[in-house]
Amino acid sequence: MTRKLFVTTALPYANAAFHIGHMMEYIQADIWVRFQRMQRDGAALREVHFVGADDTHGTPIMIAAEKEGITPQEFVAKIAAGRAQYLDGFHIAFDNWYSTDSPENVELSQGIYRKLRDTGLIVTKVVDRFYDPVKGMFLADRNIKGECPVCHAKDQYGDNCEVCGAAYQPTELINPFSVFTNATPILKPSEQYFFKLSDPRCYQFLKDWLNTPGRLQPEMVNKVSEWLGEAGEKLADWDISRDAPYFGIPIPDAPGKFFYVWLDAPVGYLASLKNYCDKKGMDFDALLNDPATEQIHFIGKDIVSFHLLFWPAMLKFAGHPVIDKLKVNVHGHLTVNNEKMSKSRGTGISPLRYLNLGMNPEWLRYYIAFKLNSKVEDLDFTGDDFVARVNSDLIGKYVNIASRCAGFIAKKFDGKLAATLSEGAQGWIKRALTTADGTERQASIAAHFENREFGKALKEIMEIADITNQYVDENKPWILAKDESKLSELHDVCTAALILFRQLTILLSPVLPGVAANVATLLNDAQLLWADTDVASGVVSSAMLGRTIGAYTHLMTRVDAKMIEELFDAPPAVAGAVAGAAAAVAVAAPVAKAAKAAKPAPVAITETGIEELAPEISIDDFVKIDLRIAKIVNCEHVEGSDKLLRLTLDVGEGRMRNVFSGIKAMYQPEDLVGKLTVMVANLAPRKMKFGVSEGMVLAASAADEKAKPGIYILNPWPGAEPGMRIR
Repeated sequence: MTRKLFVTTALPYANAAFHIGHMMEYIQADIWVRFQRMQRDGAALREVHFVGADDTHGTPIMIAAEKEGITPQEFVAKIAAGRAQYLDGFHIAFDNWYSTDSPENVELSQGIYRKLRDTGLIVTKVVDRFYDPVKGMFLADRNIKGECPVCHAKDQYGDNCEVCGAAYQPTELINPFSVFTNATPILKPSEQYFFKLSDPRCYQFLKDWLNTPGRLQPEMVNKVSEWLGEAGEKLADWDISRDAPYFGIPIPDAPGKFFYVWLDAPVGYLASLKNYCDKKGMDFDALLNDPATEQIHFIGKDIVSFHLLFWPAMLKFAGHPVIDKLKVNVHGHLTVNNEKMSKSRGTGISPLRYLNLGMNPEWLRYYIAFKLNSKVEDLDFTGDDFVARVNSDLIGKYVNIASRCAGFIAKKFDGKLAATLSEGAQGWIKRALTTADGTERQASIAAHFENREFGKALKEIMEIADITNQYVDENKPWILAKDESKLSELHDVCTAALILFRQLTILLSPVLPGVAANVATLLNDAQLLWADTDVASGVVSSAMLGRTIGAYTHLMTRVDAKMIEELFDAPPAVAGAVAGAAAAVAVAAPVAKAAKAAKPAPVAITETGIEELAPEISIDDFVKIDLRIAKIVNCEHVEGSDKLLRLTLDVGEGRMRNVFSGIKAMYQPEDLVGKLTVMVANLAPRKMKFGVSEGMVLAASAADEKAKPGIYILNPWPGAEPGMRIR
């Protein structure tokens, strides 16, 4: 029976560009998908459908769109328009990229809800929900942050902890605050719809499902079993509704109520597949009900509570066939120098910056793959290790084979490989492609790819490269080429080496699809097939003997260590700038005073009314201030203040900031909307009479404003973008 694979990854939230963590997950899944597409079950290639989508619903997107004066659909479309440059740039080949804000997702989500309701697993309760008194709206779980009630990690969302993975209700958070206004939310009663995860049927199903062999990694079975408890006593009912205003899918027969985003987002996997099936003329229902179909899902460890509790239970009791074919592969985080990815610590890597620096995407694909295994372990990116690994393996071992041998075939033999091989050459080929006990390496490597032990697969592939290079080193084709009587031997050696190079390329092609395509052109291969790595069949040698190949061109360059220096996000400043920088933020004085900020030391004033330069500081002092380009997406008068304007700023971090600035005397709000400016992004938020100010915009003014009046906000040159750092 030919396997049919439906492969999915976590859906990125459509309020920001992809980050490097997304790329790690998609690269991992893409490698596995490419390997599967090369495999046969009998005579037929496996059928693989690799789909993704943007997670588009929820209050954050609704608020962000409101700030920009556009619809949520328009906001999401802007984000979606930027996805291709990342996916194409890193050779990630989804068959379909879609959106959870789609007719298919509405149909499927509402259908699943109705089936759950019919089974008696939907109930309503009047509960106290957090309400932002400043914003005047109920808050979704992800609009609330606070201290985790389990591990006490700070700054955690209201639905689950990204540190310990615990799931909880937002009302359980310690010291909660609204992400929109920093206000302390109040509790207000509201009728909500719940999925009865506490039902004994759910516990029994989840216990059996989790313990099905091959379903997920043992460490995750143990982790989720802890959440279940001994008899399901730890399972709480799941609030699946949100109150209007809300950007989401309406709950059937419940006016003013919408599905919580975590209900319809996982259904988005199915919606993307359905959309893909419709495009291809395939029967969606028949595919899901086919016994040969399996769903393989890749997901990060920080959101497993949703994907290993709520999602499977929801699918099971809605009678969805995919639940019986679902396997979940959980992975760890990407760290940098053993620290969690964080721009604030200078350990952030922008995937777009990586590409814009001209760095080869397949360097990163190889490095990530080399680090990956099937366990739920963090993957650490270290610059020196990255340079050494790529240059050693891909250049020094792999590409080196072709660069040392292909040229001789073109120069000495008109591009034609030898028609036969000596016994010695055949012996080296067998030695490279089999282990000491005679087992074919391709079977072992295939098993590693299948089980997501990519690091083990690549180490074994590099062992083949080592043996091949040993063969070349011992036979020295560059010496043979100098002796006309040795041309037959040269032909033999270079042909054998290129046969092995082709095998290496086939084995590496899931990881290096771009290089593999170029090698296929070089070697005049219409298609590189995994079956051609079968030593026993004889195709390893016979497929290449006597073939005419193309002229060799460079396949890959070495990593320049200087690129790594430019790759990392520079560490932002630490809150609390030195007094010497006070002149640069002179405009903040009225705001700082209102916020009871510390006053700068007195400064000397020249006859022109312009301040003298502040005392000299070091570069270490300067980098403590994180100056960022900010877009003014909204500006309005502050009722009750004759000095302040309220600015809504986009600093490229996926949310809006609220900042008060004492510039009312100089600017009308409508004149500032849409303009770029500069702000101090790492200034601690200040609670003021009129609300919380989350930063400080920069402007220039004279020290003596009576003699030389005027406050002038900084306006960057065109081309600057929100979030760019000023250095």
